[in-house]
Amino acid sequence: MNSLKKLISILFTAVITVSAHAQDSYILCEDTCTHIHGIDLSHYQGKVFWETVGDNTKMQYVYLKATEGGDRIDDKYEQNIELAHRYGLKVGSYHFFRPKSELKKQLENFKTQCRPGDQDLIPMIDVESTGGLSTVQFCDSLMKFLEMVEEAYRQKPLIYTGRNFYNKHLQRKIDDYPLMVAMYANEPPVLADDRDYLIWQYTAKGRINGINTYVDKSRFMGRHSMREIRFRHR
Repeated sequence: MNSLKKLISILFTAVITVSAHAQDSYILCEDTCTHIHGIDLSHYQGKVFWETVGDNTKMQYVYLKATEGGDRIDDKYEQNIELAHRYGLKVGSYHFFRPKSELKKQLENFKTQCRPGDQDLIPMIDVESTGGLSTVQFCDSLMKFLEMVEEAYRQKPLIYTGRNFYNKHLQRKIDDYPLMVAMYANEPPVLADDRDYLIWQYTAKGRINGINTYVDKSRFMGRHSMREIRFRHR
């Protein structure tokens, strides 16, 4: 019986140790690397204590959800963007793209929230769903929308998508647009077409002082820098 208890104790300790290392891997990167780190968030994070977030110098930028589809507005957006600016973060806004929603309505919805004078970073389009369309139909809708956004803001938007979604639907389709890729792992994703990308979103379960829930964290890749996503005010 004592031997069994000892074995259980050893196994439990091993599991705890492995879990701790897994959780600490991203923190270790932030503490020791020279990458530029940032976050993105929406109303799902609830109340954000921006003064505390601003004091965390590891996070240099934030993308805030502004809108979704043709009529949804994130109810925390206006408060978040005001306070994020107040406490020193570089801020950008993103729109969750719905391929089957009317494109003009989506653009107008985004424009009501993503006002150029409030932006430090180029607009970001969150692309995660085909909406049940074929890849051809989906890409046709997406490309038309990206062109509309580019015309409205007079600069190309950043595209956010997951590695698997990119590999299945977007290879060679969005080469002219800067890219943020999500894959939650210890090593950066490699895209099927070896496409270069600016930013890697490496976890959806990040922790940061001032936010009581999990938060998405990302970092710039290689020699890429904030200059490449700076909003150009004309």
